[in-house]
Amino acid sequence: MIQFTKIECFIINFPTLNNHHNKQNKGLARNLRNNSTRAEIILILLLALLFLSGCTSKDQSNKTVFNFNMDDLLTSLDPAFARNQNAIWCDNQIYNGLVQIDDSLKTKPCIAKTWEVSADGLRYTFHLRNDVFFHDATQFKNGKGRKAVAADFVYSFKRLTDPKIGSSGSWIFSDKVALKEAFEAPNDTTFIINLRRPFPPMLSLLTAQYCSVVPHEVVDFYGKDFRGHPIGTGPFKFKYWKEGEVFVLLKNEKYWEIENGHRLPYLDAVRASFITNKQTAFMEFVKHNLDFFNDIDGSYRDDILTKSGKISKKYQGKFKLITRPYLNTEYLGILVDTNLAIVKTSPLRIKKVRQAINYAIDRDKMVKYLRNSVGTPGHAGFVPVGMPGFEQQVVEGYHYNPDKSRALLAEAGFNNAHPLPEILLNTTTTYRDLVEFVQGQLNSVGIKTRVEVSQGASLREMIAKNSINFFRGNWIADYPDAENYLSVFYSHNKVPFGPNYTSFYHSDFDKLFEDSYQAKTDSARFKLYRQMDNLVMEESPVVILYYYKLVNLYQNNISGISTNGQNLLVLKRVKKGS
Repeated sequence: MIQFTKIECFIINFPTLNNHHNKQNKGLARNLRNNSTRAEIILILLLALLFLSGCTSKDQSNKTVFNFNMDDLLTSLDPAFARNQNAIWCDNQIYNGLVQIDDSLKTKPCIAKTWEVSADGLRYTFHLRNDVFFHDATQFKNGKGRKAVAADFVYSFKRLTDPKIGSSGSWIFSDKVALKEAFEAPNDTTFIINLRRPFPPMLSLLTAQYCSVVPHEVVDFYGKDFRGHPIGTGPFKFKYWKEGEVFVLLKNEKYWEIENGHRLPYLDAVRASFITNKQTAFMEFVKHNLDFFNDIDGSYRDDILTKSGKISKKYQGKFKLITRPYLNTEYLGILVDTNLAIVKTSPLRIKKVRQAINYAIDRDKMVKYLRNSVGTPGHAGFVPVGMPGFEQQVVEGYHYNPDKSRALLAEAGFNNAHPLPEILLNTTTTYRDLVEFVQGQLNSVGIKTRVEVSQGASLREMIAKNSINFFRGNWIADYPDAENYLSVFYSHNKVPFGPNYTSFYHSDFDKLFEDSYQAKTDSARFKLYRQMDNLVMEESPVVILYYYKLVNLYQNNISGISTNGQNLLVLKRVKKGS
């Protein structure tokens, strides 16, 4: 008979059979009938029988599992493709990088203990820990995880820029590192990055999950299938992933970080479900089947929050509600490059029309009634609240002024006798209520709009191909530096080479952006950032709606919660009480 260790026995019961109790189990059974082969069903039933016969409540009594939900698909566990929240959340548990951020968004040591930057800002030398090991894998000698060394970072970083890999994180280094000898490992504990020009946010950039270290033996063995066989050095090690159903990590008993005399992490396991309906997922949280719930959707927000953003009487004391600024700017993007055919005839090519749109929207009303006051009205620039160097009063954005909006339209040549042509505004189902609010505001000043709703993937593809003029978008920080936001308007980042989705170009902006790389101090750099942000607001290729405020819900028995502004889901310090 197959033998299981206690923790393996403990974990087997929840990949598929204990998903969401009675109603959910019936749905799972249907899914199994429809989507699984007969062999898969037999295997799952066999595992269930083994669990029932071989596991006792005593085996499980002292184990702690952190349960959460991902309401979208997990696309990959390869950090070279950590381009969305679910991938970033999971990678943050499995992998480590040279550095990491704390809850104040400050860069702290990780595998790199210390580092120095050359006087010219072109050479970064990192001194690595000598006690960090990869998780066990059959590709290592005797199946035991070996030590992570500087050469592993050379391999991992070169992999990001390899066109054969096609990493979504290739931009991390592609235009920044030296053309030759970009990465060096003179010995096992010294790693060097050589830049082609100074890049002051370099240390912040290295906190991105793209910059995680991976072992060449395992990656080379699996190739593209490494996405489902991850091996890192992080606090949790991969155990199980059935796509769209369940994801399981186990505690890394050999993890290197020790705090207050205790080896991290505290949890024994992490389990994620994939319930796509957020209201259904919230009910699972209410029933204590989930320990953590991320963000609150519009469909049930009023049930949980008052219009002032406080927890409703119905749920007071039943769980912890944590709100904080989130480095996420919600905006409307406007394609502005008049060299593009669809822009040449669009009224949005006219700056005064774009400014009129900005003045027409009551952001305070939007945040209060559509977000239950969870968020900050977007009256400043593209750089969000909570970003180091953010000063809302220094960047001049837009406030609600419908009379000013109408006056600008008239100056642009549009009035009752010569109305503005109807404008198409593209969004997704999730943000339909928000965009329909905008539609009503614009209509009231004479800007007729038609809303078109698309699937998220379809809309992203249209935006990336410059095939739509007006769209709802958002920008979530890849790393905590305003350069990451302002790069969205740098002309060299026009698609398909970068994230300049509005195809914005302004020579003064480009010069300021390039000058910021030469700034000697943070304060000098932040001053340039604010000048760039002001210039973008004047030209209005975007309409800032609001700066996101994160709402996280935790069960009352959860402690050690991270409250970083990037919503990284740091679980290595989390404890779960009885």
